[in-house]
Formats: sequence, structure tokens, C-alpha cells
Amino acid sequence: MAQPTANSVFSALSQHSYGRLAERVEDLSIPDFIRFLERTTRDFKQFLKVIDLINNQSLEPMLDELLETFTLKIGQILQADRTTIFVVDEERQELWSKVAQGGERIGASALDRLGGADSLEIRLPINQGIAGYVATTGEGLNIPDAYADERFSSVTDQQTGYRTRNILCMPVVSSDGRVVAIAQLLNKIGALPFSAQDEARFAHFAPSIGILLESCQSFYLAARNQKGVAALLKAISSMEQSLNLEVTLQSVMAAARNLMQADRSTLWLIDEVQNELWSQVQSADGQSLIDLRLPVDKGIVGHVAATGETLNIFDAYGDPRFDISADHKTGYRTRNILCMPVFNSAGKLIGVSQLINKAQGQFTQIDESFMRAFNTQAGIALENAQLFQELLLEKQYQKDILESLSDAVISTDMAGRIVTINEAALKLLGCPTGEDVSLTAGLNANTEQRVNSQIAQTWQINLIGRYLWDVLPLERLQMRLQDSLESGARHYVPEQSLRVSVASVANQSAHEHERSVQCVLVVPENVDGTPCYRLWGSDQRLVSPEPVMGWNRSLNLTVSPLSDPQGGVRGGLVVLEDISQEKRMKTTLYRYMTPSVAERVMALGEDVLMVGERKEVTVLFSDIRGYTTLTEALEASAVVSMLNEYFETMVEAVFHCEGTLDKFIGDALMAVFGAPLPLPNHAWAGVRSALDMRRRLTAFNCDRRLKGQPELRIGIGLSSGEVVSGNIGSQRKMDYTVIGDGVNLSARLESITKHYGCDIVLSEHTYDLCRDQVWVRDLDLIRVKGKLKPVKIYELIGDRTYPLDADTKAFLELYAQGQAAYRARDFPVALARFEAAQAMQPHDQTTGLYLERVQEYIQCPPPPDWDGVEVMTSK
Repeated sequence: MAQPTANSVFSALSQHSYGRLAERVEDLSIPDFIRFLERTTRDFKQFLKVIDLINNQSLEPMLDELLETFTLKIGQILQADRTTIFVVDEERQELWSKVAQGGERIGASALDRLGGADSLEIRLPINQGIAGYVATTGEGLNIPDAYADERFSSVTDQQTGYRTRNILCMPVVSSDGRVVAIAQLLNKIGALPFSAQDEARFAHFAPSIGILLESCQSFYLAARNQKGVAALLKAISSMEQSLNLEVTLQSVMAAARNLMQADRSTLWLIDEVQNELWSQVQSADGQSLIDLRLPVDKGIVGHVAATGETLNIFDAYGDPRFDISADHKTGYRTRNILCMPVFNSAGKLIGVSQLINKAQGQFTQIDESFMRAFNTQAGIALENAQLFQELLLEKQYQKDILESLSDAVISTDMAGRIVTINEAALKLLGCPTGEDVSLTAGLNANTEQRVNSQIAQTWQINLIGRYLWDVLPLERLQMRLQDSLESGARHYVPEQSLRVSVASVANQSAHEHERSVQCVLVVPENVDGTPCYRLWGSDQRLVSPEPVMGWNRSLNLTVSPLSDPQGGVRGGLVVLEDISQEKRMKTTLYRYMTPSVAERVMALGEDVLMVGERKEVTVLFSDIRGYTTLTEALEASAVVSMLNEYFETMVEAVFHCEGTLDKFIGDALMAVFGAPLPLPNHAWAGVRSALDMRRRLTAFNCDRRLKGQPELRIGIGLSSGEVVSGNIGSQRKMDYTVIGDGVNLSARLESITKHYGCDIVLSEHTYDLCRDQVWVRDLDLIRVKGKLKPVKIYELIGDRTYPLDADTKAFLELYAQGQAAYRARDFPVALARFEAAQAMQPHDQTTGLYLERVQEYIQCPPPPDWDGVEVMTSK
């Protein structure tokens, strides 16, 4: 009985013919069955060897070297001067081979072009030239005179200086008759061309070469696929190591580079807000990341981002979309590029992966398939990282909002345990948070700040997880919170009383050589007539605590439920509004200054506000020009709306320079710089505020022009000097303000701006304090109404940070010369200078005033005791 062969065994197995193999083996004798097992075992061992060969890392160079050896031997047998084997690349419809960069032939490869630093891959269209003819027709060519054949191109000979005489070009076919390679032999050694005998000799080993190439390609594809799958799994695994966007971006780039054996890789993400592509690469020292940005429609990457197409570019310099300037700058040589879209789970294009310079030849369709699978996972990883980044930003945003609130805010879980507690709540309970120094007195500033920060962190850790009513012993707080958690009810209870007690325990640290402070919340008790303290939320009593500090707080209590997206309750929110004296004072101060300035004023003590004192300050008055005429045609609501918008931006100019808003007087505004908060240079603060008002008015008028509304003009007066500051008024109404000559002079200067046609006028007292920081024009020496002593006044032109233009400089020089001649009583010279200045700026009102005075004094000279002072007859 014929026994089944190994081929029939594997044929049955491969065809999944269940029972067929069993039928054949069923009737075998024992000796035949043993021989069958031996042959099958030998065949399986051969398969295992093939698998080992595929897994062997040296397979590719080994097969490459084997083909190179055969190529050299063919040239030796057929006595050719040069031999090249062009492999058919059916994917790209090209013929390719490798040559040494120095011109020496190193052989062809049946694999994916290992190519080293000393080799160069060349490619030819499959339908061009002699080799292309043989590849497309399958016919061999024996050409005795290359230059006589129209299919031969002499360009290569002209470039290299080599002279091709005769050619033998033969096809190499696979087992199924496909042309898999072309053997091209140049210049038969000797005087004769290649003969029919050479063709016959080649025909003897051509089938073996075909089988070898076919087998090499099969081995390569199997090895490439297996290695690619392993690399893909490893790359995907590496992307799952972090949800950090920066880390994920770098991980994706490194994984793609390793997977594709590329020299460089970049993952560009689409920034829809900026309409740009951005990525991050490591700096040259590897210590930081550098942001890269490109227009979303620029270059190869931009094309893929715009179209979603895959670009596999074999010659980067031959593609018009490639920007070669980057290579010229760096000296890098970009050869080939694989650029593919990256989609998220919803199919939206979110980025582009770019691989440059494959280490082994060109990027193939197999590479595209692997990168397509890789990009699918990369898109999901990036989407998760972006969502995580947005979650972190939102979490930080919510945290910043919570910490910025001046009211104490505490959130709880469904059991009433504390989940979050902001800094205002810690401070309400007596925890030092940076401003309180009483509990850490005696420490230097840096140590105090660090200790307070540590105490705040310790308090947060200790309070989170504790029941809220154990921390806040407010009447019926537990009942109200539980009702809110169970039914979603909201409670508001005004003016609750809270007694806060804190015991501070000081210890000497042997390691840090400084005092560490532990602050604990305590409740006063009386046990058997003996005063003691108990830790909040605990039965533990402090036997001998350090001195205890206590505060009485007056609070408005709000208890609200926290809702989930479905509308259910997921926790509680308790807001404690401190309406104690300090809070009321702060609320009052916020009307006059920014919260940060108010906090600093409060730190100076209550006497700064309540007790009158003399201070050196700068006072600013501003007023709207032609206000009555401007508002006559407006409805009352329009007037109020206009003033509110105007004052809103002007007050910001005061607050930004740490000034204090003193009062509004109709359409006028009064601000003080240097009281109640002392400033290093109150004059410069006032000047900066005035310049900011000028800038803001320009923007304000621009908006009004667009709306078809009339523009506003203002005048600003600034003067510095001693004033009396404090809370002034009656028992019914008191306001913080300043009084004195400096205030009166500022008000006069604001009015004087109309006389001189200027928008900002400084007194000499203000100018002297900041002369090195401003550009000014000396306006006049005046005596205001009600004063005997004259004062010099200046027009504020600008900040010295910005240089003056040439025309303004020339005008001011002529004006200064005219004014000097005027004060020296040289009126003809003054007339000439002022006329020249007026020619440059015809609408300058101050120059016109001086021209009138000069012409009058030429006609009727002033008395000998004339001092050049202009007496102002009105306020």
C-alpha cells in the first residue's frame, strides 16, 4: 500500500481537509508508520530552520551578500567588465540596484536595499532603456555596439567618462514565469562582443538565480512582516506609558522612527485656533523642547494636512513642495519622505506623521501599511493625551478660581467629609497663609514664608476627609448640609457666629537650626472648673498647650448641592462670607483701590486709614472738556452709560499704577498716589497713570467713532506735595480722602489745560521727582488764583522710553529758544523763534499765546520789575 508522503501530509494540513490524512495513515503497518513519522519529523525540522532563519537578525545581510557573490561570479564566468543585476520593483514600476559611490560595483540586493554609508541606490523607470525593454518584454538583448542601439542612453557614459562598447542584457524569471530581475553585463573582456555561447551559459544558471531571488524576496517579506509586527506592538506599547501630551508626542516620534528604521521622524499636530501645524523637538543639548510651527497649508506636511492623502516621496529634491532651504542651512541631505495623516477615533484629521530618510533604501507600500496601523494607535494615544491635558488645564482652572475667591469655599462628598478647601477657608480658620505673621514671629522672611506654606499644606491634609461639622462648629450646620445632600435644598443663613481658636506649638529643629511651628485648631472647654482645650473633631484634650490665639468671626453661611451631569447630587458646597470688621474694611477699600493694594494697606494697620496724618503724595485731577455742550443733546440714560464706560477705563488706569480713587465729581475724577499706600515714587506713578489715561481715551474714542458717537476730550492736572489724609466726614458718612494745597493746585492745573491747549499739565513739584523719565515742554511760570507764590508748569509729552521724532525735537528747540528770549526781554528774537515754531505746528495753542504776548510787549514793553509770571484770574 502506498504510504502518504510528507508533501501529502502538509498538503492535507494546509488545505484544512479534516480526516483526509487520518484515512491515509489508518491502514499503515507499524514499520511504515514509523518511517512516516521520521520523514514528517525531518520536514518539520526543516520548517523550524526556516522559521529560525526568518527570525535571524543577520538574514538580510546574509542574503544580500549571497546575491552579491553570485553577481560577481556571473561577471567572472561571462568575462564582463561590469555586471549589474537590476531587481524589478513591481510596486513602483522601477528597476533598482546598488552601486558604490566611488563607482565600484558592490553587487545587487534582493532585499529592501540595505545600503550603507558607502553605497548608493539607483533606480530606473521599468519601461525605459535597454534594461527596461528586457524587463517589460522578457526578451534578452545581445547588443554588439551599444551606441548603435537607439534604446541606449549615453548620458551615464558622458557623466562618468566610461565607454560602453557592447551589452548583454538577460531576463531572470521566477518559477511562475514572471521577470523578477535583469542581469546587465557591459563590455566583454577582449576585442569581441558577447556571443550566443555566453547567452547559453547564462541560461544554465538563470533559473537558479530566479529561484534564489524569488526565495530571497519571500524570506525577506516574511521576516519584514514578522519584525514589523513586533516593532509595531513595541511601538504601541511605548505610547501607552504616559498620558502627558509632551511625553506622548516624543514617544510617538521615537516609536515611529524605530518602526520604520528612519533617520528622523516628526509628528505634527493641527492647531485649529492658530491655523498652524506644531510639533516639539529636543534642543541640541537634549535638555529642553523646542516648539516648531508651520502654516497649515505649507509644504509636504501642509499638503497632507489639507488633503488627508499619503505622500511617499522617493526623491525629496525632485518634489516642488519640498523646501530645500532647511537642508542648505543645516548641511543635512533629505533623500526620501513618508508623510501620512493621523486621525482620531472619530475619523477627524488631527495630525501628520513625517518620516525622513529610510535607513535601508526607500519607503515601501509595506511601510505605508505598518505606518497606517501605527498612526491609528498614535491618533488614539494623542487623543487621550490631549483629553488628559484639557482635563488637567480644566482642573487647574477650577483650582485657580477656587483659590482666587475671597470667600471661604469648602466642598464635601455625600457623607459630609471635606474634599476641597481653599486658602480663604484656611485663613478663616486661623491658618497662616503668607500674610499672618503672629504665629511665626521671630523667623526671617524666607523662613516665615516657607513655614506658613508648610503649615497650610499640613492643615489641608489634616482637614480633607474630616466631617465638615467637626471643623466648623456652626449651629445646625450638619442638619443643613445633610438636607442639601439628600434633597438638593439650598440654605442661606446670615450673620452666623464662629469662634476660632488656634494653639501654636514651637519646636526647635536640630537639623535646620530654626524654629518650626505647629498650629492646631482647638475648642475651649471647662473640665471640673479647669479651663482646657480640645482638638476639633476629637476627644483628645491638650494638657499644656502653648498660648492660644482666638478670633470671633461673623459669617454669612451658604449651603448648596453640587450636581452631576445627570442632575443628581454628588456633593455639597459650603460658602462662608466673612463679614467681620476686617472684611467690611476690605470691602470698603476695594472701592478705592485694587484688592492687592488693599491687602497691603490693611497690613499697615488700621491707623493708616482711621488716624489723620501728613503725607507726600501726587494728586491727579481729570475732567471732560465741553461736557455740558456734549450732553445737552443726549438722553439721560445715554449720558449715564457714556460716563460709566468712560470712568470704567479711567479707573483702571489709576488702579494699574497702584493709585487710590478718591472721588468722582460729576464728570471729573480725583486720584491719589502715595496714600494710604506709600509708593517709592508717587510722582512717577501718577505720570504713568496720566499717560495710560491718554492711551485709553484714544481707544475709547475709536470705538465711539465706529458707533457714530461724538468723541471725548479730557484735561489732566498733576501736582505733588504734602497733604493731610484720613477718614473725613460725619458719623453718617465718612470717606477716605486727602486735603491740602497739593489738591487745590492739581485741580487748578486741570482747568489750565484748556488755556494752553494741552491734555496733561504737571506742576514743577511733580516734574522734579521724575524729570529723568519724561519728555516735557516748559509751558509757563504762573500764579494761580488765591496764591502769591508762582509755580512753573509743564506739558507732559511722553515717556522717555520712547524717543521723540525729528520734527517734534526741532519744534521744541525753536519753542525753547523763543521762551528763553521772551524771559530775557529780547522780544524781537522771541517773535522770530515763536513764528518759526508756529510754522511747524500751526495749531499749537501755547505758541499762539506767546506770540500775542510778544507782539503786545514789543508795542508796550513791560515794567522794569517784570518777572515773566502769568497771573491766572480764574479757577
